[in-house]
Amino acid sequence: MNDAQQNPTPSGDPVEDRVREIHEVPAVEIINTTAVHFMTAAAVKVGLAEGPDAKELIDLDEARKLITALAGLVTAAAPEIGSQHAGPLRDGLRSLQLAFREASPFPDAPGKGPGEKFTGAVN
Repeated sequence: MNDAQQNPTPSGDPVEDRVREIHEVPAVEIINTTAVHFMTAAAVKVGLAEGPDAKELIDLDEARKLITALAGLVTAAAPEIGSQHAGPLRDGLRSLQLAFREASPFPDAPGKGPGEKFTGAVN
């Protein structure tokens, strides 16, 4: 492999340039970044945002979907990324699940909340 193949120059096409660089990003970093995006969005939708319009952003149906997707990701990825990375993700997920339960006017039965089919009941 010559030097140009190892260190390609930017083509000027932002999408093409990002595709060329993605191969350098470790899987654990991509998984963590994705999980943080899910967590952030779910936190806003469950009512953990701050600011004058925070209450207007609450959407428990959307929060349920995000938390369930996060639970699937964290549960599936945990054996691959190791406890050093999975532990904080599990903690964040559990906090979101508890916040959802607290925000819900009609809390789900234990084991039926968002993501609990992957994580088990959260108390």
